Amino acid sequence: MPGDDREVKFTVVAREQRARAGELLTDHGTVLTPAFMPVGTQGAVKAIGVRELEELGARIILGNTYHLYLRPGAEIVAGAGGIQKFTGWKKPILTDSGGYQIFSLADLRKITEEGARFRSHLDGSEHLFTPESVMEIQRKLGSDIMMVLDECPPFPCEFEYAKTSHELTVRWATRCKEYLERSKPVHSWTQAVFGIIQGATYPELREQSAAALTELDFDGYALGGLAVGETAETMYSILEATEKFLPETKPRYLMGVGTPENLLESVERGMDMFDCVMPTRNARNAMLFTRDGPLNIRNTAFREDGGPVDAECQCYTCRTHSRAYVRHLVQSKEVLALQLATIHNLAFYHWLMDGARKAIVEQRFKNWKHSVIARMRREKQG
Repeated sequence: MPGDDREVKFTVVAREQRARAGELLTDHGTVLTPAFMPVGTQGAVKAIGVRELEELGARIILGNTYHLYLRPGAEIVAGAGGIQKFTGWKKPILTDSGGYQIFSLADLRKITEEGARFRSHLDGSEHLFTPESVMEIQRKLGSDIMMVLDECPPFPCEFEYAKTSHELTVRWATRCKEYLERSKPVHSWTQAVFGIIQGATYPELREQSAAALTELDFDGYALGGLAVGETAETMYSILEATEKFLPETKPRYLMGVGTPENLLESVERGMDMFDCVMPTRNARNAMLFTRDGPLNIRNTAFREDGGPVDAECQCYTCRTHSRAYVRHLVQSKEVLALQLATIHNLAFYHWLMDGARKAIVEQRFKNWKHSVIARMRREKQG
Protein backbone atom coordinates (compact mmCIF):
# COMPACT_ATOMS: atom_id res chain seq x y z
CA MET A 1 0.00 0.00 0.00
CA PRO A 2 1.20 3.57 -0.63
CA GLY A 3 3.37 4.80 2.19
CA ASP A 4 4.42 1.30 3.22
CA ASP A 5 8.14 1.44 2.53
CA ARG A 6 8.52 -2.34 2.91
CA GLU A 7 6.34 -3.21 -0.05
CA VAL A 8 7.45 -3.60 -3.64
CA LYS A 9 5.88 -5.67 -6.38
CA PHE A 10 8.15 -7.52 -8.77
CA THR A 11 6.96 -10.15 -11.20
CA VAL A 12 9.01 -12.29 -13.54
CA VAL A 13 6.91 -12.56 -16.70
CA ALA A 14 9.29 -14.66 -18.83
CA ARG A 15 12.51 -16.65 -18.51
CA GLU A 16 15.03 -18.12 -20.88
CA GLN A 17 17.30 -20.23 -18.71
CA ARG A 18 18.63 -17.67 -16.18
CA ALA A 19 17.73 -14.56 -18.23
CA ARG A 20 14.55 -12.88 -16.94
CA ALA A 21 12.01 -10.36 -18.17
CA GLY A 22 10.15 -8.72 -15.32
CA GLU A 23 7.95 -5.90 -14.10
CA LEU A 24 8.82 -3.77 -11.07
CA LEU A 25 5.83 -1.78 -9.86
CA THR A 26 6.31 1.44 -7.91
CA ASP A 27 3.96 4.25 -7.00
CA HIS A 28 5.63 6.39 -9.66
CA GLY A 29 5.30 3.86 -12.45
CA THR A 30 6.30 0.43 -13.71
CA VAL A 31 9.87 -0.47 -14.63
CA LEU A 32 10.17 -3.16 -17.28
CA THR A 33 13.27 -5.30 -16.84
CA PRO A 34 15.98 -5.81 -17.94
CA ALA A 35 16.39 -2.09 -17.29
CA PHE A 36 19.20 0.42 -17.57
CA MET A 37 19.12 3.40 -15.21
CA PRO A 38 20.74 6.61 -16.50
CA VAL A 39 22.93 8.11 -13.80
CA GLY A 40 21.61 11.40 -12.43
CA THR A 41 24.07 11.73 -9.56
CA GLN A 42 23.04 15.21 -8.47
CA GLY A 43 19.39 15.02 -9.52
CA ALA A 44 20.10 15.49 -13.22
CA VAL A 45 21.46 13.29 -15.98
CA LYS A 46 24.39 15.26 -17.35
CA ALA A 47 23.73 17.27 -20.53
CA ILE A 48 20.05 16.37 -21.01
CA GLY A 49 16.72 17.16 -19.37
CA VAL A 50 13.59 15.31 -18.34
CA ARG A 51 11.94 15.82 -21.72
CA GLU A 52 14.79 14.06 -23.55
CA LEU A 53 14.87 11.23 -21.00
CA GLU A 54 11.18 10.60 -21.48
CA GLU A 55 11.46 10.66 -25.26
CA LEU A 56 14.32 8.15 -25.39
CA GLY A 57 12.35 5.73 -23.22
CA ALA A 58 13.91 5.96 -19.75
CA ARG A 59 11.64 4.55 -17.04
CA ILE A 60 13.87 4.96 -13.99
CA ILE A 61 16.95 7.02 -13.16
CA LEU A 62 19.56 6.89 -10.41
CA GLY A 63 20.44 9.62 -7.94
CA ASN A 64 23.14 9.64 -5.29
CA THR A 65 22.58 10.10 -1.57
CA TYR A 66 26.10 11.41 -0.89
CA HIS A 67 25.93 14.17 -3.49
CA LEU A 68 22.32 15.18 -2.83
CA TYR A 69 23.05 15.29 0.91
CA LEU A 70 25.92 17.73 0.35
CA ARG A 71 23.90 19.87 -2.03
CA PRO A 72 21.19 20.97 -2.14
CA GLY A 73 20.55 19.03 1.09
CA ALA A 74 17.90 16.43 1.93
CA GLU A 75 15.77 18.97 3.80
CA ILE A 76 15.46 21.16 0.72
CA VAL A 77 14.41 18.20 -1.42
CA ALA A 78 11.92 17.05 1.21
CA GLY A 79 10.53 20.59 1.49
CA ALA A 80 9.97 20.64 -2.27
CA GLY A 81 7.79 17.54 -1.95
CA GLY A 82 10.38 14.87 -2.69
CA ILE A 83 12.88 14.23 -5.42
CA GLN A 84 10.34 13.80 -8.22
CA LYS A 85 8.79 17.21 -7.61
CA PHE A 86 12.18 18.80 -7.03
CA THR A 87 13.65 17.51 -10.30
CA GLY A 88 10.55 17.34 -12.48
CA TRP A 89 11.16 13.64 -13.21
CA LYS A 90 7.84 11.99 -12.37
CA LYS A 91 8.90 8.37 -12.87
CA PRO A 92 10.75 6.05 -10.45
CA ILE A 93 14.09 7.01 -8.92
CA LEU A 94 16.64 4.80 -7.16
CA THR A 95 19.17 6.42 -4.84
CA ASP A 96 22.55 4.85 -4.18
CA SER A 97 23.57 5.00 -0.54
CA GLY A 98 26.93 6.69 -0.97
CA GLY A 99 28.84 3.44 -0.45
CA TYR A 100 30.69 3.83 -3.72
CA GLN A 101 31.76 7.35 -2.74
CA ILE A 102 33.15 5.89 0.49
CA PHE A 103 35.19 3.62 -1.78
CA SER A 104 36.23 6.27 -4.31
CA LEU A 105 37.07 8.96 -1.74
CA ALA A 106 39.43 6.70 0.20
CA ASP A 107 41.81 9.56 0.96
CA LEU A 108 38.98 11.59 2.52
CA ARG A 109 37.27 9.02 4.76
CA LYS A 110 37.63 6.69 7.72
CA ILE A 111 35.48 3.60 8.24
CA THR A 112 34.48 2.37 11.70
CA GLU A 113 31.73 0.18 13.10
CA GLU A 114 29.66 3.33 13.59
CA GLY A 115 29.82 4.35 9.95
CA ALA A 116 31.94 6.28 7.46
CA ARG A 117 33.42 9.61 8.47
CA PHE A 118 34.52 11.65 5.49
CA ARG A 119 35.50 15.10 4.36
CA SER A 120 33.40 16.73 1.67
CA HIS A 121 35.08 16.90 -1.72
CA LEU A 122 33.42 20.32 -2.07
CA ASP A 123 34.70 22.24 0.95
CA GLY A 124 36.53 19.82 3.22
CA SER A 125 33.83 19.87 5.90
CA GLU A 126 33.54 16.69 7.99
CA HIS A 127 30.47 14.43 7.90
CA LEU A 128 29.46 11.05 9.29
CA PHE A 129 27.35 8.57 7.33
CA THR A 130 25.82 5.85 9.49
CA PRO A 131 23.35 3.20 8.33
CA GLU A 132 20.63 5.11 10.17
CA SER A 133 21.51 8.54 8.78
CA VAL A 134 21.70 7.21 5.22
CA MET A 135 18.19 5.77 5.55
CA GLU A 136 16.94 9.03 7.06
CA ILE A 137 18.41 11.03 4.18
CA GLN A 138 16.80 8.72 1.61
CA ARG A 139 13.47 8.93 3.46
CA LYS A 140 13.63 12.70 3.00
CA LEU A 141 14.70 12.48 -0.62
CA GLY A 142 11.72 10.23 -1.29
CA SER A 143 13.34 7.84 -3.77
CA ASP A 144 11.29 4.82 -4.81
CA ILE A 145 14.21 2.48 -4.11
CA MET A 146 16.68 3.12 -1.29
CA MET A 147 20.01 1.35 -0.95
CA VAL A 148 21.54 0.26 2.35
CA LEU A 149 24.92 1.64 3.39
CA ASP A 150 27.72 -0.70 2.38
CA GLU A 151 31.48 -0.81 2.13
CA CYS A 152 32.83 -1.47 -1.34
CA PRO A 153 36.26 -3.15 -1.02
CA PRO A 154 39.00 -2.32 -3.53
CA PHE A 155 40.36 -4.69 -6.16
CA PRO A 156 42.48 -6.56 -5.54
CA CYS A 157 42.06 -7.21 -1.84
CA GLU A 158 43.05 -10.04 0.48
CA PHE A 159 40.49 -12.60 1.62
CA GLU A 160 40.54 -11.39 5.23
CA TYR A 161 39.87 -7.78 4.19
CA ALA A 162 36.99 -8.87 1.95
CA LYS A 163 35.56 -11.04 4.76
CA THR A 164 35.74 -8.23 7.32
CA SER A 165 34.22 -5.81 4.80
CA HIS A 166 31.27 -8.03 3.85
CA GLU A 167 30.52 -8.77 7.52
CA LEU A 168 30.50 -5.03 8.26
CA THR A 169 28.16 -4.49 5.31
CA VAL A 170 25.78 -7.14 6.71
CA ARG A 171 25.79 -5.49 10.14
CA TRP A 172 25.14 -2.11 8.55
CA ALA A 173 22.32 -3.61 6.46
CA THR A 174 20.74 -4.99 9.64
CA ARG A 175 20.87 -1.54 11.22
CA CYS A 176 19.33 0.00 8.09
CA LYS A 177 16.38 -2.38 8.29
CA GLU A 178 15.94 -1.85 12.02
CA TYR A 179 15.90 1.91 11.54
CA LEU A 180 13.24 1.67 8.83
CA GLU A 181 11.08 -0.56 11.00
CA ARG A 182 11.04 1.89 13.90
CA SER A 183 10.81 5.11 11.86
CA LYS A 184 8.03 6.65 9.82
CA PRO A 185 7.98 7.55 6.12
CA VAL A 186 8.41 11.22 5.25
CA HIS A 187 6.37 11.01 2.05
CA SER A 188 3.14 9.23 1.12
CA TRP A 189 4.47 6.82 -1.50
CA THR A 190 6.11 3.42 -1.25
CA GLN A 191 9.85 3.32 -0.66
CA ALA A 192 11.52 -0.05 -1.17
CA VAL A 193 14.97 -0.92 0.15
CA PHE A 194 17.60 -3.14 -1.47
CA GLY A 195 20.41 -4.97 0.30
CA ILE A 196 23.90 -4.96 -1.25
CA ILE A 197 25.86 -8.20 -1.55
CA GLN A 198 29.62 -7.81 -1.15
CA GLY A 199 32.52 -10.25 -0.87
CA ALA A 200 34.94 -9.04 -3.57
CA THR A 201 36.00 -11.84 -5.94
CA TYR A 202 35.62 -14.66 -3.41
CA PRO A 203 32.63 -16.91 -4.25
CA GLU A 204 32.36 -18.28 -0.71
CA LEU A 205 32.08 -14.75 0.71
CA ARG A 206 29.48 -13.83 -1.90
CA GLU A 207 27.47 -16.88 -0.83
CA GLN A 208 27.74 -15.89 2.83
CA SER A 209 26.74 -12.31 2.08
CA ALA A 210 23.76 -13.41 -0.01
CA ALA A 211 22.61 -15.82 2.71
CA ALA A 212 22.80 -13.19 5.44
CA LEU A 213 21.05 -10.48 3.42
CA THR A 214 18.27 -12.69 2.07
CA GLU A 215 17.58 -13.70 5.66
CA LEU A 216 16.85 -10.01 6.31
CA ASP A 217 14.23 -10.13 3.51
CA PHE A 218 14.93 -6.95 1.57
CA ASP A 219 12.76 -5.88 -1.35
CA GLY A 220 15.57 -6.51 -3.81
CA TYR A 221 19.25 -7.37 -3.91
CA ALA A 222 22.18 -5.58 -5.49
CA LEU A 223 25.61 -6.92 -6.29
CA GLY A 224 28.21 -4.34 -5.39
CA GLY A 225 31.99 -4.33 -5.53
CA LEU A 226 32.20 -5.41 -9.18
CA ALA A 227 33.53 -3.52 -12.21
CA VAL A 228 36.20 -2.03 -9.94
CA GLY A 229 39.23 -3.44 -11.76
CA GLU A 230 38.66 -7.18 -12.13
CA THR A 231 38.38 -8.76 -15.58
CA ALA A 232 35.00 -9.20 -17.22
CA GLU A 233 35.43 -12.97 -17.00
CA THR A 234 35.98 -12.73 -13.24
CA MET A 235 32.88 -10.58 -12.87
CA TYR A 236 30.80 -13.08 -14.86
CA SER A 237 32.05 -15.96 -12.72
CA ILE A 238 31.05 -14.09 -9.54
CA LEU A 239 27.59 -13.44 -11.00
CA GLU A 240 27.19 -17.14 -11.75
CA ALA A 241 28.36 -18.09 -8.28
CA THR A 242 26.03 -15.63 -6.57
CA GLU A 243 22.87 -15.72 -8.69
CA LYS A 244 21.82 -19.16 -7.50
CA PHE A 245 21.57 -17.88 -3.92
CA LEU A 246 19.24 -14.97 -4.80
CA PRO A 247 15.46 -15.19 -4.44
CA GLU A 248 13.65 -15.80 -7.73
CA THR A 249 10.89 -13.38 -6.71
CA LYS A 250 13.08 -10.34 -6.02
CA PRO A 251 14.76 -7.93 -8.47
CA ARG A 252 18.53 -8.15 -8.92
CA TYR A 253 20.59 -5.04 -9.49
CA LEU A 254 24.20 -5.17 -10.76
CA MET A 255 25.73 -1.88 -9.66
CA GLY A 256 27.97 0.25 -11.87
CA VAL A 257 27.98 -2.01 -14.95
CA GLY A 258 28.90 -1.42 -17.74
CA THR A 259 29.66 -1.83 -21.45
CA PRO A 260 26.89 -3.00 -23.80
CA GLU A 261 28.49 -6.45 -23.88
CA ASN A 262 28.73 -6.50 -20.05
CA LEU A 263 25.01 -5.79 -19.81
CA LEU A 264 23.97 -8.56 -22.18
CA GLU A 265 26.26 -11.13 -20.57
CA SER A 266 24.91 -10.14 -17.15
CA VAL A 267 21.29 -10.39 -18.31
CA GLU A 268 22.08 -13.94 -19.42
CA ARG A 269 23.34 -14.59 -15.89
CA GLY A 270 20.09 -13.50 -14.24
CA MET A 271 20.56 -9.78 -13.58
CA ASP A 272 17.63 -7.37 -13.98
CA MET A 273 18.80 -3.79 -13.36
CA PHE A 274 21.91 -1.82 -14.26
CA ASP A 275 23.46 1.63 -14.00
CA CYS A 276 26.67 3.08 -15.33
CA VAL A 277 28.14 6.47 -16.25
CA MET A 278 29.64 5.01 -19.42
CA PRO A 279 27.00 6.10 -21.98
CA THR A 280 26.87 9.67 -20.69
CA ARG A 281 30.57 10.07 -19.93
CA ASN A 282 31.60 8.60 -23.26
CA ALA A 283 29.13 10.88 -25.01
CA ARG A 284 30.81 13.91 -23.47
CA ASN A 285 34.09 12.59 -24.84
CA ALA A 286 32.80 12.11 -28.40
CA MET A 287 32.55 8.30 -28.26
CA LEU A 288 29.22 7.08 -29.59
CA PHE A 289 27.78 3.56 -29.41
CA THR A 290 26.26 2.01 -32.53
CA ARG A 291 25.03 -1.39 -33.56
CA ASP A 292 28.25 -1.75 -35.55
CA GLY A 293 30.48 -0.89 -32.61
CA PRO A 294 31.67 2.38 -31.10
CA LEU A 295 32.85 5.32 -33.14
CA ASN A 296 34.94 8.36 -32.29
CA ILE A 297 32.95 11.16 -33.88
CA ARG A 298 36.00 13.46 -33.78
CA ASN A 299 37.71 11.51 -36.53
CA THR A 300 38.15 13.21 -39.89
CA ALA A 301 36.45 10.25 -41.58
CA PHE A 302 33.13 11.79 -40.51
CA ARG A 303 33.86 15.35 -41.65
CA GLU A 304 31.59 15.08 -44.71
CA ASP A 305 29.49 12.09 -43.61
CA GLY A 306 25.86 12.98 -44.21
CA GLY A 307 24.47 9.84 -42.63
CA PRO A 308 23.10 9.50 -39.10
CA VAL A 309 25.25 8.31 -36.21
CA ASP A 310 23.49 4.92 -36.45
CA ALA A 311 21.34 4.22 -39.50
CA GLU A 312 19.01 1.94 -37.50
CA CYS A 313 18.58 4.25 -34.52
CA GLN A 314 15.35 6.25 -34.12
CA CYS A 315 16.58 8.70 -31.47
CA TYR A 316 16.23 12.46 -31.99
CA THR A 317 19.92 12.85 -32.82
CA CYS A 318 19.86 10.21 -35.55
CA ARG A 319 16.51 11.36 -36.97
CA THR A 320 17.59 14.98 -37.18
CA HIS A 321 21.35 15.36 -37.59
CA SER A 322 24.26 13.91 -39.54
CA ARG A 323 27.56 12.56 -38.34
CA ALA A 324 29.23 15.53 -40.01
CA TYR A 325 27.11 17.99 -38.04
CA VAL A 326 27.66 16.25 -34.71
CA ARG A 327 31.40 16.16 -35.44
CA HIS A 328 31.34 19.88 -36.28
CA LEU A 329 29.66 20.64 -32.94
CA VAL A 330 32.24 18.54 -31.08
CA GLN A 331 35.15 20.20 -32.86
CA SER A 332 33.64 23.63 -32.21
CA LYS A 333 33.11 22.79 -28.53
CA GLU A 334 29.42 23.64 -28.82
CA VAL A 335 27.35 22.63 -25.77
CA LEU A 336 24.75 21.13 -28.11
CA ALA A 337 27.26 18.40 -28.98
CA LEU A 338 27.06 17.06 -25.43
CA GLN A 339 23.28 16.93 -25.54
CA LEU A 340 23.01 15.23 -28.93
CA ALA A 341 25.69 12.66 -28.11
CA THR A 342 24.13 11.86 -24.73
CA ILE A 343 20.67 11.45 -26.22
CA HIS A 344 22.04 8.95 -28.72
CA ASN A 345 24.12 6.90 -26.29
CA LEU A 346 21.30 6.57 -23.78
CA ALA A 347 18.86 5.69 -26.56
CA PHE A 348 21.27 2.96 -27.63
CA TYR A 349 21.42 1.51 -24.10
CA HIS A 350 17.63 1.53 -23.84
CA TRP A 351 17.33 -0.11 -27.24
CA LEU A 352 19.70 -2.79 -26.00
CA MET A 353 17.61 -3.50 -22.88
CA ASP A 354 14.31 -3.38 -24.77
CA GLY A 355 15.73 -5.81 -27.32
CA ALA A 356 16.93 -8.14 -24.60
CA ARG A 357 13.50 -8.13 -22.95
CA LYS A 358 11.70 -8.85 -26.22
CA ALA A 359 14.11 -11.66 -27.04
CA ILE A 360 13.62 -13.26 -23.60
CA VAL A 361 9.84 -13.12 -23.96
CA GLU A 362 10.11 -14.72 -27.40
CA GLN A 363 12.61 -17.37 -26.14
CA ARG A 364 15.40 -16.33 -28.52
CA PHE A 365 17.63 -14.31 -26.20
CA LYS A 366 20.79 -16.42 -26.44
CA ASN A 367 20.90 -16.31 -30.24
CA TRP A 368 19.95 -12.61 -30.28
CA LYS A 369 22.68 -11.79 -27.75
CA HIS A 370 25.33 -13.59 -29.78
CA SER A 371 24.34 -11.78 -32.99
CA VAL A 372 24.29 -8.34 -31.32
CA ILE A 373 27.69 -8.84 -29.68
CA ALA A 374 29.24 -10.26 -32.87
CA ARG A 375 28.07 -7.23 -34.82
CA MET A 376 29.35 -4.76 -32.21
CA ARG A 377 32.75 -6.48 -32.19
CA ARG A 378 33.38 -5.76 -35.84
CA GLU A 379 36.24 -3.46 -36.68
CA LYS A 380 35.76 -0.12 -34.95
CA GLN A 381 34.57 2.75 -37.07
CA GLY A 382 36.72 5.78 -37.62
